[in-house]
Amino acid sequence: MPRNQIHRFAAAVLLVSACLCLHAEDPSPLRRDADLLKQKVATITQRGAAPTHQPLKTTVTEREVNAYLVYETSEGLPAGVADPGVSIPGTDRVTARAVVDLDAVRRQRNPTSLFDPLRYLRGRLPVRATGVLRAGNGVARFELESADIAGVPIPKLLLQEIVSHYSRSAEHPSGINLDDPVALPARIREIHVERGQAVIVQ
Repeated sequence: MPRNQIHRFAAAVLLVSACLCLHAEDPSPLRRDADLLKQKVATITQRGAAPTHQPLKTTVTEREVNAYLVYETSEGLPAGVADPGVSIPGTDRVTARAVVDLDAVRRQRNPTSLFDPLRYLRGRLPVRATGVLRAGNGVARFELESADIAGVPIPKLLLQEIVSHYSRSAEHPSGINLDDPVALPARIREIHVERGQAVIVQ
């Protein structure tokens, strides 16, 4: 499976898709956890290419995901995004964090009012987003509940600006929209998010 497709798969499973890969709270991610998730991704991909009539389930843990982000995706992150990680605090809930270069975002925007938080938040700062992940019938959606920069609450519109800036590509020239549904790869039908883990159903 090509590296860019693996990254896209991980983003779809975790759903902070493409650019808000964030800073983990778990201590010292281990190489073996990253390798374990890599093996699971390969198995899920193989199953996706082989039709089956029985549901197949794979459990992915928060620790495996964070280790994978440290060891397998660091070279593929957009310039200006660092320290990826996620946490899964409870049923259907996901929190994502990343250290983001806000100066790069500000340079690409039009002048705004004095009340714009980005006028005062400069440099590389942690960005965090928390919301509800719902994934069924082969499609995943993320419903944002809250977002902040270095602990300062920000509106969804500003988070969308940051995500759009860092997710631009030939395939998505305007970046990724937080409200857009994500088609799950490899014939994944559902993702059940539980505390500390996600169960992927094919």
